[in-house]
Amino acid sequence: MKIGDIDLGERPVLLAPMEDVTDASFRLICKEQGADMVYTEFVSADALVRNINSTVRKLHTNPAERPVAIQIYGKDIDSMVRAAEIAEQAKPDVIDINFGCPVKKVASKGAGAGMLRNVDLLLAITRAVVAAVNLPVTVKTRLGWDCENKIIVDLAERLQDCGIKALTIHGRTRSQLYSGEADWSLIAKVKANPRMSIPIIGNGDVTTPERLAECFDRYGVDGVMVGRASIGAPWIFREMKHFIATGRRIDDIPATEKMALLRRQITESIDRIDEYRGILHIRRHLAASPLFKGIPNFRDTRIAMLTAKTYDELNNVLERIENDYLQL
Repeated sequence: MKIGDIDLGERPVLLAPMEDVTDASFRLICKEQGADMVYTEFVSADALVRNINSTVRKLHTNPAERPVAIQIYGKDIDSMVRAAEIAEQAKPDVIDINFGCPVKKVASKGAGAGMLRNVDLLLAITRAVVAAVNLPVTVKTRLGWDCENKIIVDLAERLQDCGIKALTIHGRTRSQLYSGEADWSLIAKVKANPRMSIPIIGNGDVTTPERLAECFDRYGVDGVMVGRASIGAPWIFREMKHFIATGRRIDDIPATEKMALLRRQITESIDRIDEYRGILHIRRHLAASPLFKGIPNFRDTRIAMLTAKTYDELNNVLERIENDYLQL
């Protein structure tokens, strides 16, 4: 699969852009574990144009992450064009446009998936961004605004005509948010459309290596994007790539390796921000990690892990988990 001149190989697995998740440390770890391409957190066009420090910092990438995409979102042509030009100066490999974020604070203002209610503006923004930068431009979106307006088959053609180099489709409408099951049948219909020539990347509910292989085999997509299943489990890319290559599950990755990756995220999060906010940031990964799921009588220890406010507090809890539960 190629995005412009960027060759991602056969059946690539991509790390989805996720706010407060896909920071530079997490992206690099996922890349090392086998992700073929990674995406930044969502970058607000308005905030980027206003030079808001917290937003500008999201543009920082590590050469070891490559290929990496910076994803921008906004609701008007001028700010999106300017944001794309600023993002291009950070030298990513791809500029990705977010027309899929369903959260209220984004969609209700007409950005993200809110653009699915204003297709003419969505297309105008896409054309303008493509014309403004020299990098490949891609789009991530959903099936439509709601179940009565699943417009993706027609929209995909129109986006391709705007000049984008790949399209990622999350198999839900905006109204579904993340509830119910992702519908890959319409993703497959887009891919099967003889008019489509750009790569089609599927996204939604890919949580196991077996499901990953099924999505390639059954729906014919060029690539698969993995999001929530990677939170607290960056090693999932290693498991998935092994399964794609061999058709077999990888031998169990030792708990010591998994814990080491989580510990690395903790220290790098603290180094990137500060101790208190770095620990707050990493809690989402710890809360979601399958490493701790199914441990009997774990409730009190889990609460202690997720309420620790200093590195020493958190480290003491993790050491207790290693000694008492994981026998590391």
